[in-house]
Amino acid sequence: MDRAKAYRSTIVTTLEDGKAFYPAEAYHQDFLVRNPTHPYIVINDIPKVENLARLFPAVYRAEPVLVYPRGGGR
Repeated sequence: MDRAKAYRSTIVTTLEDGKAFYPAEAYHQDFLVRNPTHPYIVINDIPKVENLARLFPAVYRAEPVLVYPRGGGR
């Protein structure tokens, strides 16, 4: 992201030990694939995915990595 100059300043995050992690409920998994016309997805996520494809064509993959592969899971 820094090399692409996608943002004016460096992206940073912190790693913290000892914080509990709670996985999202099953109905949240693969939400975009299962609900491509949901307003949140259409307004917020689809434009971001399209920008990633445009900015990083060499590493973008059209087929998503799913938590529950199609035909299996919930």
